Amino acid sequence: MNDASEPQAAQTSGESSLIEHLLELRTRLLRAIVGIGVVLVALLPFTRKLYDALAHPLVARLPQGQHFIALNPAGAFFAPLKLTSFIALFIAAPWVLYQLWAFVAPGLYQRERSLAKPILVSAVALFYAGCAFAYFIVLPNVFRFLVLFSPSAIAITPDANAYLDFVMVIFFAFGLSFELPVALVILVLLGWVTPQQLRDVRGYAIVGIFVLAAVITPPDVVSQLMLALPMCALYEIGILAAASMAKKAA
Repeated sequence: MNDASEPQAAQTSGESSLIEHLLELRTRLLRAIVGIGVVLVALLPFTRKLYDALAHPLVARLPQGQHFIALNPAGAFFAPLKLTSFIALFIAAPWVLYQLWAFVAPGLYQRERSLAKPILVSAVALFYAGCAFAYFIVLPNVFRFLVLFSPSAIAITPDANAYLDFVMVIFFAFGLSFELPVALVILVLLGWVTPQQLRDVRGYAIVGIFVLAAVITPPDVVSQLMLALPMCALYEIGILAAASMAKKAA
């Protein structure tokens, strides 16, 4: 009787544990969604101001009398609303990641948690830094370059939705590119490469960075250089960080 009941008890315990994990996951997802919703509701009254702030790098450099247009009749409404949704997700990202961490962390060893925390915090901070760099440094210089070299016979009247899509691509390109040090640290911790190997292939990495910058940025030299040069510096920072984390893990 006891031998027959033990597998059944183990199966029941496993099913109960799975249900508890699923309930915990649902709770964490609901909290993440509620957090995003709260931030979105708080930002809705500032929708117009947020879009004006995003458009400022280009508006400030447009010739006198030129302004944005909306090719779609509803574009003037949906473009700012879409931007507000993106910003709400952007602001609530730490809360969403915390919920993910709270769900995953109990299953990690203490050593794994001590290594994962700085990586997660660094990833969020670097993504924000990349977006800030794109807004304050890259966009003004890119638009100055594009407006300066556009023929006088062509009137620059950017579409509201097209401009938003263009800027969001720039933000994500720079935000993700600034994650390079985190990616290098993870590769070293997984044992796929060593810091010395990263140093040895530095020349190839620089060439790859410039090729990547040419692919994911607009077709102008300014934005390509302004992405490639920081990534080269971040590559060096990633090597130093990977060496430090490897020592800590050892």
